[in-house]
Amino acid sequence: MELIEKALEFESRKMTNMSLSDRVEASREAKSLVLALNEVYKETKDPKIMDVMKLVTEKKRKIEKRLKGAPID
Repeated sequence: MELIEKALEFESRKMTNMSLSDRVEASREAKSLVLALNEVYKETKDPKIMDVMKLVTEKKRKIEKRLKGAPID
């Protein structure tokens, strides 16, 4: 499936030296990948798809954590 390959390629990308707009774009791409994978998973119940979704979601969380920045105390 090309969707899984695209998700794995996204997960393996380096996320260093990204601008703010690059991070926003990557976050949106991750969201769309997860939603598309979820639709396929609903039909097939393939555990491999769930594992890929978890990898992409974890990467998305790291990107969003960096976007939001450190909390101000």
